[in-house]
Amino acid sequence: MTSDSPISELLRLDARHVWHPYGPMPARVAPLLVEEASGVRLRLADGTELVDGMSSWWAAIHGYRHPVLDAALREQAGRMSHVMFGGLTHEPAIRLATTLVDLTPEGLEHVFLCDSGSVSVEVALKMCLQYWRSSGRTDKTRMLTWRGGYHGDTFHPMSVCDPEGGMHALWRGVLPEQVFVPEPPSGFDTPVDDSYVDTLVRAVEEHADELAAVVVEPVVQGAGGMRFHNPAYLRVLREVTERHDVLLVFDEIATGFGRTGALFAAEHAGVTPDVLCVGKALTGGYLTMAATLCTPKVADGISRGEVPVLAHGPTFMGNPLASAVANASIGLLSDGAWREDVRRIERGLTRGLAPATAVPGVVDVRVLGAIGVIQLDRPVDMAAATEALTSRGVWLRPFRDLLYTMPPYVTSDDDLALVTDAMVATAGVC
Repeated sequence: MTSDSPISELLRLDARHVWHPYGPMPARVAPLLVEEASGVRLRLADGTELVDGMSSWWAAIHGYRHPVLDAALREQAGRMSHVMFGGLTHEPAIRLATTLVDLTPEGLEHVFLCDSGSVSVEVALKMCLQYWRSSGRTDKTRMLTWRGGYHGDTFHPMSVCDPEGGMHALWRGVLPEQVFVPEPPSGFDTPVDDSYVDTLVRAVEEHADELAAVVVEPVVQGAGGMRFHNPAYLRVLREVTERHDVLLVFDEIATGFGRTGALFAAEHAGVTPDVLCVGKALTGGYLTMAATLCTPKVADGISRGEVPVLAHGPTFMGNPLASAVANASIGLLSDGAWREDVRRIERGLTRGLAPATAVPGVVDVRVLGAIGVIQLDRPVDMAAATEALTSRGVWLRPFRDLLYTMPPYVTSDDDLALVTDAMVATAGVC
């Protein structure tokens, strides 16, 4: 490859003009140039193929270039790519909203379609704040959450992310100050810690008069640390929030659509929140879209207020292309075969990552559904990790002290073994 090759020129322009997520400008490490994606493989511009163990940040659950999703996109583009949602509506959005109501926990009946996961959390928090303002309770303005969480990078969602463990500490003094309790005890199957239950209950009771809502990621804390917790703590939150007139928000942007082995993580607890956020896998990774669902209680409360409308309206709300591909993606889940795929992946991850427990510097190995995590006793050396993984034909994006995978559900056993072998080998060198 010569210095003036098309690949070199593209990477030069990228370095000069493109600001990548969570990176400096200009970037210190050149990104890999992807030319094509198909199935679970990314083909780089130099011809290298990598198995994508990230599902493109957990969204591409059906892999790439899926014929059903491709067809849905083409068919909708032949009719209408976009139309404003204010004063107008269309079949793809109506069908999507109806399907989400049918699939999500009982009682969530109203759907606000929005642009991205962060925006869906913004909308959820705004719903809760506006509900209490409409009820005359203008003192209820704070949120309670547990540490170790992550809810997005826009301003109000940043305020309910972990205040110490992430980048959002940068904004202390600017963001609203929320109420934080300790992170939930680790382990999906770990017995309930009664002292932690007391901590949760006391915190809600103490702050009930100022709390608009409790906001948590159910069962799995994602980008805040890839931690799993007992679903019983969600039942505790549901009971105490109902008892003390506080709304409950579940952020299922990462966990929705089967990732934990249940269609929605709330099912593990058997409870319905007042507000639910979904995104990422909603469109199978094809287009950006998310949704915020709420109960009639929340919608009716806002509608009775002095300003009887939800004060939010994205330009691309209900985009027909995104709605159509979301309908197709959900349709691929409708036969229930994803459940066995996720169980199969869970077994493969458990088996494939087990050798990591013997690797020096590994402090924990954990698996839940189609999520596998190796936790180290040190921050990951990103350059060394990327080299070790890609040299073994695998694409992952480690962060902090974690090597983890959230593969597409269509990942074969052989490709999954390639991912887990690469993770175990990389744990020893990064």
